[in-house]
Amino acid sequence: MPTTEAMSLDTAIARVSQLEAALFPTAAAQTTTPTAATTSLTGTGATGATFASTLQGAMSTQGVTSGSGAGNTMAQIAESQIGQSEQPPGSNDGPAISMYRTATSGAAAGEPWCAYFASWVAKQAGEPIGSSGQGLGYVGDIWSWAQQTGRAIPNGPGVTPTPGDLIVFGDHHVGIVDKVLPNGDIQTIEGNYSNKVSQVVRSPGEATGYVQM
Repeated sequence: MPTTEAMSLDTAIARVSQLEAALFPTAAAQTTTPTAATTSLTGTGATGATFASTLQGAMSTQGVTSGSGAGNTMAQIAESQIGQSEQPPGSNDGPAISMYRTATSGAAAGEPWCAYFASWVAKQAGEPIGSSGQGLGYVGDIWSWAQQTGRAIPNGPGVTPTPGDLIVFGDHHVGIVDKVLPNGDIQTIEGNYSNKVSQVVRSPGEATGYVQM
């Protein structure tokens, strides 16, 4: 079981605000309050909301409560990114995807970015992925790291993930568990799903396994 102390949500928000100020100074200067439907990272939407303000707004307007541990923080951060998309679609690139790449050493524009997204969310939550916290861009490497660190949970009968766990599909795709629905299905948030960050509902048997964060 990992014992790393999770970064508080307030600290995570502050860190992301600092990052935005450096990468998107115009967007960071915007002060318009986001609505529940707003998920703009770069401030190019109607509200001009930054990531940090979007997260705070989502928590207050959608009834999201702050939980303890990196897992809950990861789920909340991932929720705030739903709708961020490639520009243009199919390019594996765009302002949001470029920001996600900053969390992975050696990340390259135009490459599949589901693992970049997971690495970015984990880093913002204070639980960076990789032996040196360098982020990992290949799903197979994420699973190998999870096995080496005692975080890997192979899927099987009776296995139920928790919010913030990574959900792994072979060596080709990874997402973040948002919640387990009453019927047992897994609601996830996945980067590079239909060219954007998407909320997806998965059946319990779809995943290869989970990575405990």
